[in-house]
Amino acid sequence: MRSHETTQLASSPRESRRPGRISYPSASVLPKTASPDLDEALAAFSAVQRRLFGIAYRMLGSASDAEDVVQEVWVRWQGCDRSVVREPAAFLATTTTHLALNMMTSARARHEAYIGPWLPEPIDTGVNPELAAESEETLELGVLFLLERLSPAERAAYVLREAFDYPYAQIAAIVGVEQANARQLVSRARKHLATEKHPPVGASQQRRFLEAFLGAAQSGDVEGLETIFSDDIVSYSDGGGTRQAARIPLVGRTRVVKFVAALSEWFWDGVDIQWIEANGRAALRLVANDETFALITVSVSAEGIHQLFWMVNPAKLDKILPALA
Repeated sequence: MRSHETTQLASSPRESRRPGRISYPSASVLPKTASPDLDEALAAFSAVQRRLFGIAYRMLGSASDAEDVVQEVWVRWQGCDRSVVREPAAFLATTTTHLALNMMTSARARHEAYIGPWLPEPIDTGVNPELAAESEETLELGVLFLLERLSPAERAAYVLREAFDYPYAQIAAIVGVEQANARQLVSRARKHLATEKHPPVGASQQRRFLEAFLGAAQSGDVEGLETIFSDDIVSYSDGGGTRQAARIPLVGRTRVVKFVAALSEWFWDGVDIQWIEANGRAALRLVANDETFALITVSVSAEGIHQLFWMVNPAKLDKILPALA
């Protein structure tokens, strides 16, 4: 009989659902413009809509929530008195940030009630490379996971500064604080993250470690896993209560090696493994019966793999393209 830990990721391919591509408001999905004024409004909005999504996604860790925010920004942009708006891009970024901050309150309540570890919703940057164009590092799943530990104001200020290089004066205006306070928010965020964040490695090195993990995990190579795992590795499994997954993180090399090695006896059987780019880093998409049922990726430092992410929650795999798209 399998132990409790070795059955935590026993998930069958999800029911017949076809995940969709990430969408943005565009001329094809927004209401048809009825006047030159609305044409101008659409043009101004379209020029920055991808940045607006980037801000909201980094603040919320959810592509679905970010899309809702961007759609609401468009609605408000249509209805506001645009004649008094001097800088549309700044107005739209401010509105996006405020809506995201408001949504963070309810989002945090959902995360607290979440069954098992909550992980950010991955997005396929291989087919949407523009999403990683602005500061790829702040898009990584491991970084988004750490951002959850910041206060809403700290997270907003950090995202605006680190991901989009907004000047402190503009950050202050967007967040609604004095410029000195904006600097303090960014500084506190950096300090909080520095206590837990490992020095990052390049994308090519991260992929090499993931390749080594895949080989060792499939064969149950204990020594191989011990070599690539850091002492303080943590394995997070997000099933959202709809798939069998670890309810608590698995901490430490010995425990994670035992867990992964035990999975080798059955987990990979009949699985089609596809390489994709998720959040700017290499990831494994696991497919069975032509449906994506899991995504695996790792965060790597100089000491080796220090975070192992298993996404098996079907609701969060919607932004990973189907195998036969």
